[in-house]
Amino acid sequence: MLQQLIKSLGGWRLLLLFGLGVPATVTLAETSVFVSVAHAQGVIRQIAVEGNRRVEPETVRSYLRFSVGDAYNAGKVDASLRALFATGLFADVQIYQEGSTAVIAVVENPVINQVAFEGNSEVESDTLRGEVRLGPRSVFTRARAQADVQRILDVYRRQGRFAAWVEPKIIELEQNRVNLVFEINEGGATKVKGINFVGNQVFTDSQLRDIITTTESGWFDFLKGTAIYDPDRLSLDREMIRQYYLKNGYADARVIAANAEIDREASGFYINFTIDEGARYTFGGVEIQSSLPGVLPDSLYGHLLTQSGDTYNGADIDKTVERLTLAVAEQGYAFVRVRPRAIPDPVNRTISVVYLIEEGPRIYIERINIAGNGRTKDYVIRREFRLAEGDAYNPLLVDRAKKRLERLGIFETVKVSRAPGSARDRVIIDVAIVEKSTGELSFGAGFSTSEGVIGDVSITERNLLGNGQFLRLKLAGSFERFQIDLSFTEPRFLDYNLSAGFDIYHKEIDQSSESGFDSTRTGGQLRLGFPLAENLWMQTSYRFDYTTISDENCNGVITTTSQVICEEIARFGDKTITSAAAVGITYDKRNHPRDPTEGFYVSASADFAGLGGDVQYARLNAEARGYYPLTEKITLVGRAVGGHIEGWGDDSVRISDLYFRGGETIRGFDRAGVGPRDLGTNDALGGETFWAATAEIRFPIPFVPEDFGLSGAFFADAGSVFGASDLAEELGRTAGPTGINLADESSVRASVGASIMWKSPMGPLRMDFAETLSKEDFDEEQFFRFGASSRF
Repeated sequence: MLQQLIKSLGGWRLLLLFGLGVPATVTLAETSVFVSVAHAQGVIRQIAVEGNRRVEPETVRSYLRFSVGDAYNAGKVDASLRALFATGLFADVQIYQEGSTAVIAVVENPVINQVAFEGNSEVESDTLRGEVRLGPRSVFTRARAQADVQRILDVYRRQGRFAAWVEPKIIELEQNRVNLVFEINEGGATKVKGINFVGNQVFTDSQLRDIITTTESGWFDFLKGTAIYDPDRLSLDREMIRQYYLKNGYADARVIAANAEIDREASGFYINFTIDEGARYTFGGVEIQSSLPGVLPDSLYGHLLTQSGDTYNGADIDKTVERLTLAVAEQGYAFVRVRPRAIPDPVNRTISVVYLIEEGPRIYIERINIAGNGRTKDYVIRREFRLAEGDAYNPLLVDRAKKRLERLGIFETVKVSRAPGSARDRVIIDVAIVEKSTGELSFGAGFSTSEGVIGDVSITERNLLGNGQFLRLKLAGSFERFQIDLSFTEPRFLDYNLSAGFDIYHKEIDQSSESGFDSTRTGGQLRLGFPLAENLWMQTSYRFDYTTISDENCNGVITTTSQVICEEIARFGDKTITSAAAVGITYDKRNHPRDPTEGFYVSASADFAGLGGDVQYARLNAEARGYYPLTEKITLVGRAVGGHIEGWGDDSVRISDLYFRGGETIRGFDRAGVGPRDLGTNDALGGETFWAATAEIRFPIPFVPEDFGLSGAFFADAGSVFGASDLAEELGRTAGPTGINLADESSVRASVGASIMWKSPMGPLRMDFAETLSKEDFDEEQFFRFGASSRF
């Protein structure tokens, strides 16, 4: 008996009790307690599971950190509790011991029967259902429900509804099932009330607002979603600002902060960008170094876009790296790597660039996986890669493909990642995209002094049927004009870097007040464009149309109409068919797509009519624009434009093909107010040649907040329209009732004036006040002109 007691209590414990002289009764009582504890920590002979309905007992036992035959251990019990709770299968778990049996008592989480949404009107239930993770036949847990609440709130925040709140509720059913209902209060849309920039001196707030994708709240917010605050879009805008500065020579430019602050009423956000512009750099020395045998640097300098003395442009460095990579790869070096090394000189504000050409790692593309394109077809995405399965892997070309996908404008986000392939020299490229809405309905209205009330409606789709194609239907009109256009463009015709498309149009123009006739033109054209070099683009086209000229006075007594119109109708008929081919070229080096302050733009085109049809002519048009910053906010703008049309064969140029110019080209003159004219009827006859030149100084209006979008300009215009048609000249030499009193002078017309420009919510508007300096007596003047702003 004594030996058993010593074994149970431990010899030192018993000796301690006797040594202290504790009474025997107390000793026996304490002995019984210690025996009980020893029994609780005994060996587990059985594990019983209670309370489970769906989950098998063996499944529960598989998560335990102890098993039959182990000693009952508190640490292992705690670890088993954590493992069981982590499964998400149970609302409650208890583990206790009954004799030699460990009892696992569980309360299972209910199974969801269905998930419903209540209170949502701005976001479709199907959209929310695609965001949440809980669904029918899944196990309900409060943690998962709260996670889905956050996902729903994220959806609403992307739509600018930061006041939305969501509460999950359950409806208990039989057999431990529940219906999960998310009760939603959407709140109001929280839009962007203002966008401010701090630290910008080179570019104005207005110019930077044009660069970013977020816009301030305005009258037509329901047509677009860019006026709604979106944190992801804010991050994109921050990078776009930085890239814009890099493009224009500011290599040290940084966007220090991009913050969104909600106003006190929680009705809108104010976005603030803090910018450190730094100094402007030019390119210093540009050098190519090669460590590859057989690759001679001298043969590659023609691929450089970075030239010594040019304004520093980070985008040109990236493009040069791509061009050098492709050029060396074409020489048989598939695993080439081109690394640009920039060497800044802060004192002289130059950056020298050395392009290092070396051999890269030998890795091949095993597979390209595309995910997320529910609408866009696979080939639209794959054709933007200059790589295919089995090709040598080049991270630069993969990155370029990602940027090309982003520039398509049909994806919300594009993520390209790399995963190991089936072998060490194989790699898998995973492309994950998020598509965005590419359809757009827009309309506008306004007033023009030349046409009266004007308006237009257009429907645009930039990803037609998931093929990446562009389609637009537009209707525009005024009291003197009606026009309907249907345009279609395939950006990658036959999977080449060719842009192909067609246009179908119908135009009705009332020129009775200026030239005494109406015209209707119906037809279409085919287009094919392709790049010749960086910033250089060529466009070719073929046009076929049917034109009708009408004047009711030609059927009776000629009174207010020009004899030229009636004679043309008598000789050639009132209906003509034109079959013409055209070619054009454009070179664009402006620093801003819509509001440039530096750079130049040049375009030229040639039309040749006579490939069948009723008319035969050759026409040349050209235009050049230049922008020079006088100060940080004042820009000098120059423009020159001209054109000439000449009939060939026995044909005279028809009046509907001549140039009619006025205040839209030389301000201070009325519509069709310059050029050959019939003095008897005061009708404009159009000219075969025109030219015009403009010098303009643009500036912000003093004491007017820049946020209003108002600016001013002083301008000087000069130009001329001359060269009446052969028919007009013939009738001008004819005496009697069939002749006309022709006035045709090539003298220079000139004017000066001032303009007020407003970037209104309806679009850019412009008011011109002009005073003519030189003109002909038969020209028609116009002091004030108001209408849509023509950017140049």
